[in-house]
Amino acid sequence: MSGNNLELYPAMDLRDGRVVRLYQGDYSRQTTFAAAPQDLARRWQARGVRRVHVVDLDGARHGRAHNLDVMTSLAAFGLRLQCGGGVRSAADIERLLAAGIDRVVIGSLAVQQPELVCGWLQKYGPEKIVLALDVRPTAGGWQPAVHGWTENTDVALEALLVRYRKAGAQHVLSTAIDRDGTLQGPALSLYKTIAEIWPEVCLQASGGVRHAADIRALAGTGVAGVIVGRSLLEGRVGLAALQAAAGQGRRAAGAS
Repeated sequence: MSGNNLELYPAMDLRDGRVVRLYQGDYSRQTTFAAAPQDLARRWQARGVRRVHVVDLDGARHGRAHNLDVMTSLAAFGLRLQCGGGVRSAADIERLLAAGIDRVVIGSLAVQQPELVCGWLQKYGPEKIVLALDVRPTAGGWQPAVHGWTENTDVALEALLVRYRKAGAQHVLSTAIDRDGTLQGPALSLYKTIAEIWPEVCLQASGGVRHAADIRALAGTGVAGVIVGRSLLEGRVGLAALQAAAGQGRRAAGAS
């Protein structure tokens, strides 16, 4: 579901407390950035950013949170964070919410145990849960992957979307794995497909964004938000240009 404006989510992936990027989810192909997570978040906040997307890569790989202290410090700035990586239980969700996280991102379990996750939607409220459906292109469409993108599944994306739509979910984040960190442009057809199946969902696009033109192209696919990582972190595109393309303009820090 998309209005005239898109929500822009600058993204940081954390590994051992540092901001990093992986190429297509490959832990052996890592770029580490010099800026501390807190400094980066303050810089974005000063430029009008309201929400930040944070991934605990250690958690995604090992199934338990490793960077909770960093995420807690970021939430203390007043930013609205959506965080994921290694969420495996209700206790994990409650730990993140207690730390001030606005939305908890559920990845592998959203694919592997939808009945459990549907229960969490009811317990914590659909506004607090983001379903992260990470997919690879196949001859038949799109195939979800799990466990930090290291394992493929035989789950049908369409059936999964229909199930969560019936369960009352509100937020879906879908990453085209083959585009993530590649600066090859977003997978527009993926988001059009999801929006056709579930027009009212608050859909977030992730993977491949290079410049402001990609943001404008995504606006025509039905997405409500866009996550931007590598191109922003490497300074290939300015935050102001992305905000303008998303229809946000510049907001004062702390604006709601």
